[in-house]
Amino acid sequence: MGVLFYGSAEHPIEIDDVALAHLKVVIATKLRRNESFTLSWQHDDDQPRGRSTIWLHPSIQLRFEFEEPTPPPLDPARIHAYATSANTSGGVLIPEEHILGPGVRQLVNA
Repeated sequence: MGVLFYGSAEHPIEIDDVALAHLKVVIATKLRRNESFTLSWQHDDDQPRGRSTIWLHPSIQLRFEFEEPTPPPLDPARIHAYATSANTSGGVLIPEEHILGPGVRQLVNA
């Protein structure tokens, strides 16, 4: 399980390591180009129904942590799919099965 720390939020977003590795490539590329976009996910079953969205911007502190010390193999098709969605008005939607842990819901309230 990987962790995405965003801004000064107390609670990180917990994401599957492989999904986070693919997102990292897309996020780093977009932010390096000074391109902002949204990142959204659906709430876990044990949380109130709904979804959350954050606005990714180059000026907001961001840190990726991975459980596994060795980077996973990257799938160019998956990177392309995330990058394509990042270029839309809806932004990137993290698939439900890639979001882990209860802390993710509290990010928006922090």
